[in-house]
Amino acid sequence: MEIIISDTKQVLGKKAARMGGELVRKAILERGYANIIVATGASQFEMLKVLVKEDIDWSLVRAFHLDEYIGISELHPASFRKYLKERFVDIVSPLEFIYVNGESDPYEECVRLGKLISKHAIDVAFVGIGENSHLAFNDPPADFETEEAYLVVTLDEDCRRQQMGEGWFPTLNDVPEKAISMSIKQIMKSKAIICSVPDLRKAEAVKKTVEGSISPAIPASIMRQHEAAWLYLDHDSASMLE
Repeated sequence: MEIIISDTKQVLGKKAARMGGELVRKAILERGYANIIVATGASQFEMLKVLVKEDIDWSLVRAFHLDEYIGISELHPASFRKYLKERFVDIVSPLEFIYVNGESDPYEECVRLGKLISKHAIDVAFVGIGENSHLAFNDPPADFETEEAYLVVTLDEDCRRQQMGEGWFPTLNDVPEKAISMSIKQIMKSKAIICSVPDLRKAEAVKKTVEGSISPAIPASIMRQHEAAWLYLDHDSASMLE
């Protein structure tokens, strides 16, 4: 895993998006299309602002949604479908985007998504990590072994507090306890991973991810085993690194 540290989150986002854009264009050049994974959350704001402006023929791109809460409408302010439509899909359309529908039967939705993604090799996964070191909604201890592409997961309290702290929900009780998440193994199947992690509140998680053991207790640490993963940090998120 290569680590790139920038002075600000704006520069971090620009560098991450440009590297990701380069990899998407390379895939299109080599075989005529590209498959990507797109994440949400505050960590992706700056990266997505630049990615949507990259010189990419988005009609040749298929994108998969990383995770979604179970039981909230896509009109809810915290809905990841709403987030992606507003910040990515509606801007780069036409593009084939496979959403995670948290309002349908969650187990049937996992099967549906698993069948779809099994047909497509992923070129680039755009991800972040959580304050508890989660990767997607795989909170610690994460399942490193399951072959299922998507899982129904229970969100731990640290994860739910982060969602409230970022302003997506008014109280902890409003944060759903369950979600559908892409699995660790499915993320790791991606040919390349672009991981954007700004902000001081992520510093401890970054330290564990980079310097701790590779362990289900630190889900994001698994990226150190990927041969083409880039971790983009700003001065704040890198501040605890040795």
